[in-house]
Amino acid sequence: MVAAESAAIAAVALGDGFARAVDWILSCKGRVVVTGMGKPGFVAQKISATLASTGTPSLFVHPAEAAHGDLGRIAKDDVVLALSNSGETEEILRLLPSLRRIGARIVAVTRDAGTPLARGSDLVVPIGNVEEACPMGLAPTASTAVLLAMGDAIAMTVLANRPFDREEYALYHPGGKLGRGLMKVGELMRQGEANPVVSETAPLRDAVAVMTKTPGRPGATSVVDGQGKLVGIFTDGDLRRLVERGRTDFEGPVSKVMGRSPRTVRPEELVADAARVLRRFEVDQVPVVDADGRPVGLLDVQDLLAAKIL
Repeated sequence: MVAAESAAIAAVALGDGFARAVDWILSCKGRVVVTGMGKPGFVAQKISATLASTGTPSLFVHPAEAAHGDLGRIAKDDVVLALSNSGETEEILRLLPSLRRIGARIVAVTRDAGTPLARGSDLVVPIGNVEEACPMGLAPTASTAVLLAMGDAIAMTVLANRPFDREEYALYHPGGKLGRGLMKVGELMRQGEANPVVSETAPLRDAVAVMTKTPGRPGATSVVDGQGKLVGIFTDGDLRRLVERGRTDFEGPVSKVMGRSPRTVRPEELVADAARVLRRFEVDQVPVVDADGRPVGLLDVQDLLAAKIL
């Protein structure tokens, strides 16, 4: 069955109809409405979701519900993708006159240009005469696989020809691992009272006190010079190593025992990129600095774990 569906997909040719459909979607001033009945209807929902999540406004309209009022969701500036292998789906054919009166462009994704759906549409994207993988040759199997592959091909070709960067992708994916990984550091970092900072001239005891009293007890503090620019970092690990060596001078300046030239990230960077910095250099905290090198936040490994990014 897998081989049959794979072969059916491989046999599809992306011709002029495919290219024109992509052009229509790229120039569409409204939304891409995807419709289909039965198993192609489930495929249509997935295609619409893929378009929407990659920057193309889209919605799914059930053809039976459309005939009972949901046609009001469709406007003249929309492009309608109608999916039907046979091209004879009654519920979709019934909509064609109304869609024409509305003025929406109709793209039939169907077997060939000779089907009733193709003849009633403005454009045809043919998928060919697909032989189903079902032993009886009846249940939609290979045909739905081809419809899905064609829909994905349209969506990805549109995406490749439209400005759409990682920031926009993050905007449409705020939830789940993808969305979390596309968060900006500035959204997750500890800032304000939760961002520990001490002067390089401060005694070590002050640095330890700041780490202890800062809300969330981050286990590290940024160290700044007289201009407020980052010059180092002092961590719980640094304190532990000093105690082990018997060299703990709590009255001495923190600048003598701090880590110099620490790894840093910027607020506008992606959290996923910052997480790679923590993993690569095996550190638990990384200062977040602005364009002038001043610490505006602290990113802690515990925050990444809590957000399920690591």
